[in-house]
Amino acid sequence: MATPSATTPASSYEQLGVRIQKIINSPTAQRSKAALIFRLEQESPDDWETLLEEIAENDNVTLAHRDDGGVQIFWTVPKED
Repeated sequence: MATPSATTPASSYEQLGVRIQKIINSPTAQRSKAALIFRLEQESPDDWETLLEEIAENDNVTLAHRDDGGVQIFWTVPKED
C-alpha cells in the first residue's frame, strides 16, 4: 500500500503553509524577527485568509497589511524566566 510522502503536503492549504513557514524560518527573517509574505496568484484566497487568521492568533505576533497586497509579520520572542 502506498503512503504519501511526509515531505509532500497534500492540500493546497498545506502547500501554502510550507511556503510561508520557509519564509518565516529563513535566517534573515529570524534575525530581524520580521517577514514579508505575499499570496501567489495560484493560491486560494480562502486558504490565504485562514493562514493569516491562524498566524494572528499567536501571542507576540503582529500582522501589518500593506497597500501592495503583502503582509508584514513581526514577532517578539518573550524572555524566559
